[in-house]
Amino acid sequence: MSQITRVGVDIAKSVFHVHAVDRFGERQWKGKYSRTKWLNAITDKVPQGAEVAMEACGSSHYWGRELQKRGYKVKIIHAQFVKPYVKSNKNDAIDAEAICEAMSRPNMRFVCVKSNRQQDIQSMHRIRDKLMVQKSSKANQIRGLVSEYGLVAPVGINKLREAIPLWLEDVENGLSALFRSLLLDLFDDLRRLQERVDKLDNLIQQEVKNDPVARSLLELRGVGVLCASALSCAIGDAKGYRKGRDFAASIGLTPRQHSTGGKPRLLGISKRGDGYLRKLLVHGARSVIRHAHRHDDNLSKWIAKLCAYKHVNIVIVALANKTARAAWAMVNKSEGYHPELIASA
Repeated sequence: MSQITRVGVDIAKSVFHVHAVDRFGERQWKGKYSRTKWLNAITDKVPQGAEVAMEACGSSHYWGRELQKRGYKVKIIHAQFVKPYVKSNKNDAIDAEAICEAMSRPNMRFVCVKSNRQQDIQSMHRIRDKLMVQKSSKANQIRGLVSEYGLVAPVGINKLREAIPLWLEDVENGLSALFRSLLLDLFDDLRRLQERVDKLDNLIQQEVKNDPVARSLLELRGVGVLCASALSCAIGDAKGYRKGRDFAASIGLTPRQHSTGGKPRLLGISKRGDGYLRKLLVHGARSVIRHAHRHDDNLSKWIAKLCAYKHVNIVIVALANKTARAAWAMVNKSEGYHPELIASA
């Protein structure tokens, strides 16, 4: 087993399949293990320093950290890049073999293993995003219900929260005692959701204050506390990307391409990768463009020039792309924001 250099692992909830080869690509080991035994099997049969790969899925970052503690080089591959190497019928053992084959390709793209801190920050963002969806859903439910009693809710959740106590106190608005009780419960739900969002906002803000990388990213126009925190988490040490365009492509801000016969054909953005971070960057870019006419710096001139012959939505995505590349460059070079260089980036 000392000849093993590459190991492909198909991870699951309870059953793990392993496929290991030597430097010539010859299979040296193939096995099926339970969740509690597969790491020990790797340690017993695979020498330290060997490469171990798995698909990017639930728990892959956890297992990646565990393997790194044991001295292995971990590579995580997106499932879509493994699929072409699956031969004939699909099962877990064939998947492990396909992962082992895919990791050997010289131009294969890998996902960086996230640290515990990165996953903590990512979890806060994911929970907050879901709470915002629940809050909007709850507000829309209230609007729909009160409309059946002839009450028109004002625009905006804050205005709605101000209106509900007034409806409950108004004895002449036609609301029955039963519906007032139901509306009070819905109002409590909406208030508790807002309290949880506020608590997460405070936690994220505190994390940004303690993170020098996130604080430096706040210098970028269109990047607020949420976006700076998410960017810092996604970029990491920036070594997982060769250049800024690769990082922008990883969050779906570069065009899809469908070219043939030497004729290039670029389509809309790919929308791959982290949709949450892409959303934050796009919203930030939209805000910058809305107020660009008030400024006379290089970036504002670049925006005005582009808006002269491009649709505003195209300019928004172009600016979001530029912001992502600038953020990667700042982290990679460990330097601050240079306003005079951003327009040419």
